[in-house]
Amino acid sequence: MSAAPALPEKPKGKRPIGWIIAAAVVVVAIVVAVIVGAVRSGSSDGAAPGAGSGSPKTVTIGVADKSLSYWATYTKLAKEKLNVTVKLTNFSDYSLPNPALKDGTLDINQFQHIQYLADYNVTAGDSLQPIGSTAVYPLPLYSTKYHKTSALPSGAKVAVPNDAINEARALLILQAAKLVTLKDGGSAFATTDDIVTHKVDVQPLDASQTANALQQGSVDAAVVNNNFATAAGLPISDAIYQDDPASASAAPYVNVFAVRKADKDNTTYLALAKLFQDSSVQKVFKKDLPQAVSRNVSASTLQSELAKVEQDAKAAKKA
Repeated sequence: MSAAPALPEKPKGKRPIGWIIAAAVVVVAIVVAVIVGAVRSGSSDGAAPGAGSGSPKTVTIGVADKSLSYWATYTKLAKEKLNVTVKLTNFSDYSLPNPALKDGTLDINQFQHIQYLADYNVTAGDSLQPIGSTAVYPLPLYSTKYHKTSALPSGAKVAVPNDAINEARALLILQAAKLVTLKDGGSAFATTDDIVTHKVDVQPLDASQTANALQQGSVDAAVVNNNFATAAGLPISDAIYQDDPASASAAPYVNVFAVRKADKDNTTYLALAKLFQDSSVQKVFKKDLPQAVSRNVSASTLQSELAKVEQDAKAAKKA
């Protein structure tokens, strides 16, 4: 009787195929779990990860005063506290930052007050939204020739910004200074057509040119926005009149961080808006712009105010 054939020896250093398949399944499961966890932690609100953890994010903010020191402090803190690299894009023309935000060239802009934003949205059919506040800036009337409004002679030339919102605010300032009177007392959407009586000759100019006109002597006085006054080196001591930035009526003139409507709940953008209120930023901001009155207003309150002013803007355009 012949002996049964011997079984082949187990190959040395190898594992059964079943064990290999099981191990592969475990590895795949671990990888999937890690990926899912990373996605959930990085984009809980649908926004790209950025603030606080994960890979650094770059956010482009459009401004009108990039050269001021507080922006250097702000961008440094954004990197240190939020892990966000802020890229500032400067604009000297107020008509450009909102379209740049709308078309995606910018992620956020910070140059305008609610009244200006409302007028833009209504005129352009857009829906940009405020997500944080900065300050109310008084809008001063400057003169290098005269030290008070009563000294302005009859027929004196006074420059005002010619954009819809700043022109209206400038005219209200001239009315408060008893230099003009406006139809029905004027409104936040008044134009030079609403001037009923006038002591001075009102000359609308591009906002960026009112300071130049004053310094070149082509006008006797000028309403100059703060950023242009700072750039032109106009001292606040040359202001002969200004509105009250601390009054309740100044709510529409609170300057804001604005974003596209789809981004109004983006946690990274909200964190950047809130960062402006950091004490380190505020300290430098007040040094740069001592005439400004800081405001810390919630996004929801700002958005409610915007909706109200947009209704006023629509009514004014129908009139």
